[in-house]
Amino acid sequence: MNLVTPDGGLLFWMTLIFLLLFFILARFGFPIITGMVEKRNRHIDESLRLAREAEERMNSLAKEQEKLLEDTRKEQTRILHEAAKTKEHIIAEAKTEASEEAAMLLAKAKTEIAAEKESALRDIRKEVALLSVDVAEKVMREKLSSDKEQVLYIDRLIDEFVTKQKRT
Repeated sequence: MNLVTPDGGLLFWMTLIFLLLFFILARFGFPIITGMVEKRNRHIDESLRLAREAEERMNSLAKEQEKLLEDTRKEQTRILHEAAKTKEHIIAEAKTEASEEAAMLLAKAKTEIAAEKESALRDIRKEVALLSVDVAEKVMREKLSSDKEQVLYIDRLIDEFVTKQKRT
């Protein structure tokens, strides 16, 4: 038996088995295999289509995100600008209120000082008047120690009173 050249009977049976196997595969196996390949192809095509759609959505989302970021930056700038204006307004208002309060306190202090000054002057005048009366009393006691001096003093007072009455 030669392995390089097969015998005619062996060749016949090998061909017959091959044809039978090919027929069985063509009838039952190949449709299943091609169906599976086509199903796999459709699945791959669908996956590619979905991937393209997802990529397009991602691109649109990226553009939308950039737009939102830009809008957010603009809004942030606007808010910071408004906050700075509000801060300046509050500071100016506080300064104005502080100035008004200081002016009010100063006026009140001046009024209180004037009142205290008047009160002190009244007290001083009262003390001076009391001291003057005490001094005058002591001088008069000493000067009017005799009856004659007392009569002369009373006459002089009456004359002064009468002179004042005649003028008016």
